[in-house]
Amino acid sequence: MDELARQLANLAGNSPLQLLDDPFSEPLAIDLFLKRDDLLHPLVSGNKWRKLKYNILAAREQGHTTLLTFGGAYSNHLYATAAAGQAVGFRTIGIVRGDELAGKPLNDTLRFCQGVGMDLHFVSRDAYRRKDTPEFLADLTDQFGPCYVLPEGGTNELAIQGTAEIMPEIVAQLGHTPDYVCCPVGTGGTVAGLAQSAPEATQVMGFVVLKVPDSLWLSAMPASVATGWRVQNYHFGGYARTTPELLTFIRDFEQKNGILLEQVYTGKMLYGIYDLAQQGYFPNGATVVAVHTGGLQGRSDELDRS
Repeated sequence: MDELARQLANLAGNSPLQLLDDPFSEPLAIDLFLKRDDLLHPLVSGNKWRKLKYNILAAREQGHTTLLTFGGAYSNHLYATAAAGQAVGFRTIGIVRGDELAGKPLNDTLRFCQGVGMDLHFVSRDAYRRKDTPEFLADLTDQFGPCYVLPEGGTNELAIQGTAEIMPEIVAQLGHTPDYVCCPVGTGGTVAGLAQSAPEATQVMGFVVLKVPDSLWLSAMPASVATGWRVQNYHFGGYARTTPELLTFIRDFEQKNGILLEQVYTGKMLYGIYDLAQQGYFPNGATVVAVHTGGLQGRSDELDRS
């Protein structure tokens, strides 16, 4: 193992698997475990670390020392890439959607990115829509020099290789095969990795947090995992949208379990698990594992208001 690989291994090991004893306001007849990927790394939160690990190794193997990626003003992926780059000594560049943000005070996410060394470059929303075209990428190379390009959200085949490692960890920690493994779905990289490595007896469930057709997620998945998971929609009106009902649920969960959530991803997934369990979706005594994907830097201040 070379120095960079050793450094990556030392920065984050397996995350704990925690049994939640009577986690909801109403008792339910399932055994619910929480895979605490929020504890993997203090800054490179949750599934983002797993997505970045093999990409960083590939960047080094290709001779790159700069990571370039894309995101909106509140992007967990930008935050995680900036933190990971600082941790392993890579330069990072963030292409941020919305040139109207240039010259204005930075929000907490972008201020953190800049503070750990990420170069932020704001582009118009029209230009951002062309970010995956060869012409746009060529312009970036001309402007910034050779760099390793990560897609928005960080999901690619190497990211899926990283998230596929979650399932074997769960099975080893449980000592048996879980009946259900659940995770929130943004770009789909985590649920794809879970589906890729899931035992035959395990149903993988993806709780989609964006208001998009189910067919979009299934068509975006690699062919090997396109049918390996089930879609559940708990978007509460769209990405980063919320409702008083969701916020109340999260507050109650946090108070009962002493585990912080956020309202964009994991909070919606856990609400969905609770709702489905109330409807009798899971058989009595089923072992259900939920993946806490981190992202707590995006936790809303509203959750701390009564």
